Amino acid sequence: MYPFIHIGHYEIGTFGILLWLAAVSACWVLHKNFERNGVAADAINVAAMVTVAGVVGAKLWHVLEAPRELMAQPAHMLLDRAGFAWFGGLVLGVLVLLWQGRVAKVGGLGMLDLAAPATAVGYGVGRIGCLISGDGDYGIPTSMPWGMSFPHGLVPTVVPVHPTPIYEFIFSIVLAAYLWQRGKTSKPVGWLTGEYLLWSGLGRFLVEFIRINPKIYMGMSNAQIASIGSMIAGLLLMLWSRRRAQARVATATAVMHEAHS
Repeated sequence: MYPFIHIGHYEIGTFGILLWLAAVSACWVLHKNFERNGVAADAINVAAMVTVAGVVGAKLWHVLEAPRELMAQPAHMLLDRAGFAWFGGLVLGVLVLLWQGRVAKVGGLGMLDLAAPATAVGYGVGRIGCLISGDGDYGIPTSMPWGMSFPHGLVPTVVPVHPTPIYEFIFSIVLAAYLWQRGKTSKPVGWLTGEYLLWSGLGRFLVEFIRINPKIYMGMSNAQIASIGSMIAGLLLMLWSRRRAQARVATATAVMHEAHS
């Protein structure tokens, strides 16, 4: 693994490079989705703001999970190149997308729906950054032939472990393709966002069983608790979305009947 690329006296973090690539990949998918839906919005601006918000949210969530360490070494915790929590990035990224939706006049939930495939792609590519830097996002020891060790990673291990970032990359790309196909036909506003929250939460919940994250609540990690919240939110949003669409259809039908009576 190569946490840093050294060029003379300078070093560049490979995680940062992959984070940039993740933003570019997500931006391209978002741009294509804007095009096919006739949305006049700047995908580069949206992707840039969400990327910054995601990084800040992920770091803040991570450091707030360890308040004692944060109080003892605030500068180290905040500036450490390792340690980012997926759920924190998701929360702050969602808030920025809601705001961007209002600016683009497609509505907050409308923007979330448009961004769902791009978010899945960006998350998957970003996970490869975790793999290359060996930042501790790998799994528990394994005897599987594809097990990997990270002797030179930011969080080193010489024991073969599950390369969970690769698992998450594959899952995310499949999810992105699924959401892209689903977006080809009209869906109630909020529906695709609900599906993203549901399936991405399920994927993260399952992979945590073979991750090295400490188990805190009822044998589950913090990420699994957050994933359960994501799945519940997704299901509730899908239910609300369907009922809202049905109510609108019923209202339109009633108006038509009154007009012809």
